[in-house]
Amino acid sequence: MSPYDQQNLAQSQRPAAAQQAGARPATVAVVGATGAVGTEMLRVLEARGFPVAEIRLLASARSAGTSMEFRGEQVPVAELTEAVFQGVDVALFSAGGERSRRFAPAAVRAGAVVIDNSSAFRMAPDVPLVVPEINPGALSAHTGIIANPNCAAIIAGMALWPLHQANPIRRVVVTTYQAASGAGAAAMQELIDATRASLEGRPFTPSVMPHPYAFNLFSHNTAIDPETGYNDEETKVIRELRKIFAEPELRATATCIRVPVLRAHSIALNVTFDRPMPPAEARELLAAAPGLALVDDAARNHFPMPNEATGQDNILVGRIREDLSDGSGRSLALFVAGDQLLKGAALNAVQIAEMVRT
Repeated sequence: MSPYDQQNLAQSQRPAAAQQAGARPATVAVVGATGAVGTEMLRVLEARGFPVAEIRLLASARSAGTSMEFRGEQVPVAELTEAVFQGVDVALFSAGGERSRRFAPAAVRAGAVVIDNSSAFRMAPDVPLVVPEINPGALSAHTGIIANPNCAAIIAGMALWPLHQANPIRRVVVTTYQAASGAGAAAMQELIDATRASLEGRPFTPSVMPHPYAFNLFSHNTAIDPETGYNDEETKVIRELRKIFAEPELRATATCIRVPVLRAHSIALNVTFDRPMPPAEARELLAAAPGLALVDDAARNHFPMPNEATGQDNILVGRIREDLSDGSGRSLALFVAGDQLLKGAALNAVQIAEMVRT
């Protein structure tokens, strides 16, 4: 077993924070339960032993009447309406921005704390944008809604934060290699189908992605701002890192690319610090940071890869080296990989839920 596997196993076997504190069992609603992230939310709640008194699975009318397994039992899926939140303590939303904007206020009025995975509330000044390992103190300011950050912002931020605490970051260049999982279950299936068709020599017309996906990569499939030239995903990463770090003037830029990987995003980071940052110092800081696993074996050319990040709670970080284009010694390059459906979405949301229930 590799070091990062051992670290992840130890993490997964630790009791959840809410369980450790003996928190009162909660009535939990999962909105968008049948989607890729919703399914992972159920698995994470179960794996971490979150104290659930009652689980309510909510989705569109099309999915209502089906059932999903939770803790060995089949739980029916109900249609999402404003009336279903009575008695709910925690509502985990992963059903898109439009539904979050419509139904999250109703959940709050019913007395629930909403943890929303969409972009609907992330930049609202009165809504905390939280990564528990980075800014848990922001939770104290919530008024009913807490935003789960963009997956790429979480994965990049996890690696950047321990370094920033020790040596303030002055500029960061973020280049993402984002898997199909970031676009949901339909995109994951399209990648599988397109790859099979390509290998069999059959034509395939994409319907989820704007471009052929098998053996191809393309700019992230979000709208381009005609004024800045940045796509929406790139803008989210920049703005959300600034908010999470409470550094509104952080100099950051991003290029976000969709790659033919089924699950787990990878990110190249080029970071300039306030003072020189030797790679050995960075390795020591990253190896000790919660939620990270150091994968930095130059002798075997073994660094973070999405196939090894898949299913891992930890973010893998490595390929740590001095940026030779900066003679001051203040710049480093590094590479990270993280499971978009876990720490990039479901796991981060459940960790927030654990903290608000303690």
